[in-house]
Amino acid sequence: MKICFISRFYKPHVRGGAEIYVGRIAENLVERGHEVIVITPAPGKENYIDHINNVRVYRIFPFNLSTAYDARELTLFRKLIYHLLDTFNLDAYIKIKNILKKERPDLVHINNYKGLSASVFKAVKDLKIPLVFTAHDFCPVCVRTNLLNSKGNICKNPRFICKIYKRLQKASINGKPDLCTAPSQFLIDELRANGFFNDNMVLLRNPVESLSKRIKKTYDKIDFLYVGALSKHKGVDVLIRAFRELEADNIRLHIVGRGPDENKLKALHGDDERIIFHGFLEGEELSGMYGKANVTVVPSVWYENSPMVVYESFAHSTPVIGSDIGGIPELVSEGCNGFLFEPGDKDELKGVLKRLLEDPSILKEFERNAYESAKKYTIKEHLDKLERIYRGLL
Repeated sequence: MKICFISRFYKPHVRGGAEIYVGRIAENLVERGHEVIVITPAPGKENYIDHINNVRVYRIFPFNLSTAYDARELTLFRKLIYHLLDTFNLDAYIKIKNILKKERPDLVHINNYKGLSASVFKAVKDLKIPLVFTAHDFCPVCVRTNLLNSKGNICKNPRFICKIYKRLQKASINGKPDLCTAPSQFLIDELRANGFFNDNMVLLRNPVESLSKRIKKTYDKIDFLYVGALSKHKGVDVLIRAFRELEADNIRLHIVGRGPDENKLKALHGDDERIIFHGFLEGEELSGMYGKANVTVVPSVWYENSPMVVYESFAHSTPVIGSDIGGIPELVSEGCNGFLFEPGDKDELKGVLKRLLEDPSILKEFERNAYESAKKYTIKEHLDKLERIYRGLL
């Protein structure tokens, strides 16, 4: 089978879980004997082709005021123009359609499409190619993709321009995909509530690349771990403030990631030597952090979809303390493989952390349960399901 993936970013330009997912699935499908191509925005304004691990990657620049990589740096007015062009980009439509005519894939699988615009759906369907769409965020509903307002808080009253954006997205997308998938029921429900994909959405959880060999963990020192963007909506400030109020000396908070709030968060941690910033890590270094940690904390204050950090943590037998928001409670079971707390509630989070310090023995059972949870999300099972979906559309 010849499969074309469309994604906002693609390795080595990775900015989030969606790109990790696409790269992982593309390369595993190649190993299963499929031919895979990827269409993604170029980091500059030149169109070119490269090859990564037997995947042919078309990097294109659709005419706009900026690349998909630099749009955040635009002034407010230029950013508005950028987003208008990115609603339905005719140049992207033409370029993608020409690539599809040349490559003639059996099926197209669209993931994040920001930077290419919703015109990608029309380009595929005009050529009558079977189309699968995987929703990783709220892109059809929200121009920022995350349901946050300009202040970084959950948006409850969308502006008029946002309502226009959603209406245009509906006109461009609805009725185009033959099948839609999403990794959380929460995201499915939100998209349906906003009038998208009412009849053809299925739940398909994210996969874990591999299950790490279980190692015996010790509890004389408790290591808490945060992995993710250092941004307001991730709630890292809540975690730091809760942790700093703990008086124990045998605890550490390891923060892995980078982002716009890095300097603010480092200032917030003050001179607390128990808090360690590691910067951006990946591969074996990141795996080592998961393996050594006693608990991973996901303190998000926005509607997380189905965060990869939870899956990866479970794959390393590491329980999760997570905000009770979005798709997180679909993965984290209270008192089984972790704990849940009210988003943004520093005192409740502090109480959970303190409980683990006072009785770390409960982590032993949580570790076993976390590992068993990860077994449900293996890459093999995910690929088997995906191939069945593909074959059903041919």
